[in-house]
Amino acid sequence: MGKKKTINLIIILSVFAVLIMAGSAAYAGYVYRIASDWDKLIYPNIKVMDVNIGGKTEEEARALLKEKFQDKVSEKIIKITYEDKTYAIEYSKLNARYNIDKVINEAFSYGKGFSIFKKKKLVMNGSGFNLQLEFDYDDEYISEVIGLMEKDINKDPVDGKLEMVSSGKFNIIPDKKGYKLQAEQLKNSIVNNINDKLDVDVTINAPVETISARKTEEELAKVNSLIASYSTSFTTSAPGRVNNIELSTKAINGILLMPGDTFSFNEVVGERTKARGYQEAGVIINNKIESGIGGGICQVSSTLYNAIIKSNINSTERFPHTLPSAYVDLGRDATVDWGNIDYKFTNTLDYPIYIEGYTKNKVLYFNVYSNKSLTNRRYDIVNDVYKTEKSTTKTIKDSSMPEGSKKIVQKAQTGYKVKVYLNTYDENNKLIKQELISDDYYRPIQGIVKVGTKKIN
Repeated sequence: MGKKKTINLIIILSVFAVLIMAGSAAYAGYVYRIASDWDKLIYPNIKVMDVNIGGKTEEEARALLKEKFQDKVSEKIIKITYEDKTYAIEYSKLNARYNIDKVINEAFSYGKGFSIFKKKKLVMNGSGFNLQLEFDYDDEYISEVIGLMEKDINKDPVDGKLEMVSSGKFNIIPDKKGYKLQAEQLKNSIVNNINDKLDVDVTINAPVETISARKTEEELAKVNSLIASYSTSFTTSAPGRVNNIELSTKAINGILLMPGDTFSFNEVVGERTKARGYQEAGVIINNKIESGIGGGICQVSSTLYNAIIKSNINSTERFPHTLPSAYVDLGRDATVDWGNIDYKFTNTLDYPIYIEGYTKNKVLYFNVYSNKSLTNRRYDIVNDVYKTEKSTTKTIKDSSMPEGSKKIVQKAQTGYKVKVYLNTYDENNKLIKQELISDDYYRPIQGIVKVGTKKIN
């Protein structure tokens, strides 16, 4: 090849290279311009929950997502109904929210670190990137609504009452049912229904438990017959003793015991004090009759004890006196002492019992009422004094007393051992059962007599 031809070829190649370089630079500039136009925009076809936010600024995308999602979810409510009332869980008060800012930041950042050529490709073809919003809320408001509902709904049951309008005739005041919102169950139901489904409305029926009263009208209506009675006389009692018997009897009158209920004499009658109207009267203290506040109420506990035993209800706590009582047979007394000794029994019958107690003409009466079906049995109390122990009397000489004088310091008391039985008879008056109720021991009390030895001039 000649020298001239070689030079021409070099020139042609150089021109071609320059053209290529110029084209490349122009193309690069074109690509750069395209990429630069999207520096402050979200790349095309980037979606959030299928909503296209490509080509938008962060502010524009935020406004769009707020309109599409946040505004709509804030309008949602969950309705809770109970009878004629409706309560609402408002999503706005739940602070129901989406992580819009985080997702927009992720969408905007996508592709910003790519090369300009990859950016250009992203602009031209789109990404197909579809981000998901996360939904969240605060649950304190749920507890507030449930607390309000509890104040409206929760009610304790009210027991029915049995009032004696005349001897053996009753009036029933009906019971009232109670209601209790099942708060934990409701909260779980609310939480399970909180979601971001914008086109779904939710209504929940409030779970409320109905609570029956213990003393229902139906149960009280079963008290329809006298099943046992017992009475004792206090005709020889002093005024203070009469007062105490009447006061404590009034405290017991009208007591209603459901099956399984326990009666405590001390709890029902209360402390025997002057402030509560009790007076001084004879009480047994250290095997002697002395004066004390509330004397005489052991006749009330003993009379009630016999009426209850004749109702076929045994005692859970009962103690005899240390000395025999004049108003009941041996083994059939029940002593009480505030803070120390109580008389208790539990209603073991299948029906409620109503206790009527009153005094008339210095006679104390206790009547026990329950269901008529119980009257097909009759109960009698029988005592068996199986041992008598004579006492002795000790004589003490007293030089301070005149010769020939005598003073009884402690009266001698005979001792007894006695068993008490409950006999059960059927409707034909046939003895069908005998049950040992108690085995008591009244210890003999030694008498003490002082005799004077002082010489009289």
